[in-house]
Amino acid sequence: MTEIDAKIDALVPAWLNLPDIAEMLGMEVTRVRQLVKEGQLIAVRRGENRVLMVPAAFIGEGKVVKGLAGTLTLLRDDGFSDEEMLEWLFTADPTLPGTPADALRENRGTEVKRRAQALAV
Repeated sequence: MTEIDAKIDALVPAWLNLPDIAEMLGMEVTRVRQLVKEGQLIAVRRGENRVLMVPAAFIGEGKVVKGLAGTLTLLRDDGFSDEEMLEWLFTADPTLPGTPADALRENRGTEVKRRAQALAV
C-alpha cells in the first residue's frame, strides 16, 4: 500500500474506498484488506485523510475483474512496484486498443497477460 504521485492519480479515472468495495462484493472490509494484502488488488493512500482506495476499474459485476489478480502477479514477478503497475494498467496501449485495465474489464485478459509477460523479456 503506497501513496501515489499526481501523474498516476490523474491516470486512474475513478477510485473506491474499501468499505464501498466490501459492499459491492458482498463481503466484510477485513476480507477486502486481505485481497489487498494477498496482492489481488492494489490499494493506495489518497486524499487529505490518506484513505486507502482501489481503482474502480478493478471491480465489476459484484466481483474483482477477471484476470486482474493474474496480471498483477505477472507484473509483480517482473519487478513492478504498485505505482508502476497502476501506470501500466491505466496508460493507453494503441495495440489493445485502450488501456490494459479497460481490456481486463472487457474480458480480454489473455491479451493483457501476453503483454505483461512480454515486459519480462
